[in-house]
Amino acid sequence: MSEFYYGGQAVLEGVMMRGRKHAAVAVRNPKGEIVVHEEALTAAVYTKPWAKWPFVRGISMLWDALVLGTRALLWSADVAMSDEEEDVKFTGPVAWTTVALSLAISVAIFILLPAAVAKWVEVQFGMAAWVGAFFEGVLRLILFVLYLVLIGRMPDIRRVFQYHGAEHKTINAYEAGAPMTPAKVAEFSVQHPRCGTSFLLIVLVLSMILFAPLNFNFVDGLWSVALRLLSRLLLIPVVAGISYEFLRYSASHLSNPVVKILIAPGLALQRLTTREPDLSMLECAIAALAPVLAADGIEVAQPAARPAARESEILEEIAAPA
Repeated sequence: MSEFYYGGQAVLEGVMMRGRKHAAVAVRNPKGEIVVHEEALTAAVYTKPWAKWPFVRGISMLWDALVLGTRALLWSADVAMSDEEEDVKFTGPVAWTTVALSLAISVAIFILLPAAVAKWVEVQFGMAAWVGAFFEGVLRLILFVLYLVLIGRMPDIRRVFQYHGAEHKTINAYEAGAPMTPAKVAEFSVQHPRCGTSFLLIVLVLSMILFAPLNFNFVDGLWSVALRLLSRLLLIPVVAGISYEFLRYSASHLSNPVVKILIAPGLALQRLTTREPDLSMLECAIAALAPVLAADGIEVAQPAARPAARESEILEEIAAPA
């Protein structure tokens, strides 16, 4: 069986973690308590044999971000703003409508808009097809980075980025075999080579290469634009699959000097999507990882969940001698 990599994402006032069989979301409610939701992973992208094939398993990462991740965000928002856990709904028409709307907006802004603009510029200035593809890729990259910079200025998103850092620290600590305590986990980096931010950067760069041959210049007018946009949509799973394989390979060969150079831009970009978390955030990340590991038969010692108001006590743990 191939090596499995644990991971997750930040949500509102918490963290979602995913394992082989289960996903868990740990969120602090307004009372300062950590509320944990667990569920089995039953979708085909997790359970079918073909989902583990190379260049196909990257689809699960897209599914995590677009479906599981969005649903976890909705659930976390309900918990973070509600005092009544039983009122929280993790599924339903609102959830799936939000998923569909988020996907449509993302595709329109980051896939279709750059392709359409690049086609217009290509025609206006008589660019070669490969130049147009390069311009499209650069424009897409600029939009992505600008988006990260702008949302990073929002206070609520800055907290989400702190939880993103907590997720990375917790995974780094687990993979290093460190004790799952906030004091120990805090010692690790907020950067991680398998981060979704790095994955998206690989997708953006790789799309410049794969999209170039599909700049249909043998037809004119709207047909050319329509074929170009359609090709971008159809190639999303292909680009994601190749990008995921590179991400897995690079994460397993971090000592290789060439790999270090190749992953450096992705690690640098993570500075826009991660912030140093506080210790209460690390507690949430640990609380999300523990049941995921337990579902896979891995038991880890973790501290009892404490309200954020007791963070000063955790700080004393760091100051105390080992």
